[in-house]
Amino acid sequence: MQAKLKTYILSVVIALAVGGFSAFLTRTGMNIYDYINKPALSPPAILFPIVRTALYILMGVSSARIGLLKSSYPYEATDSLVTYAIQLILNFFWSIIFFNMRTFLFSLIWLIVLWSCILKMIFKFSVLDRTAACLNIPYFLWVTFAGYLNFMIYILN
Repeated sequence: MQAKLKTYILSVVIALAVGGFSAFLTRTGMNIYDYINKPALSPPAILFPIVRTALYILMGVSSARIGLLKSSYPYEATDSLVTYAIQLILNFFWSIIFFNMRTFLFSLIWLIVLWSCILKMIFKFSVLDRTAACLNIPYFLWVTFAGYLNFMIYILN
């Protein structure tokens, strides 16, 4: 039980750390959101850190569930966690590309790659643990919505 709890805590901390470090690096660039033209369905800026924190927690829990299956399914679990790590890295850099570099077209292309990687991760997770896969559906939907926002911001600016 103790090892299981440590796995969950470590997985959530890693996910939150990646998101937190990305937010830290983009903290000065995020003010652009107040000044750019945004589409009609743009949420208030305060919503983003709240939603992202919840999503990182869900990602961490889901990756812990997969990590705990490594002894039973060593190849499949490791392969799934590699896909998880790749999407986490892609996620980390999207904010930097969008907010700091302000390259809206490139960030949209990056987001499409991230979206595809999340979908791949969900499918890989679903083979091992349906709950772990389902925990990432809100993340997938949020990134889909972010794609709409990114596309419209590119068009409007």
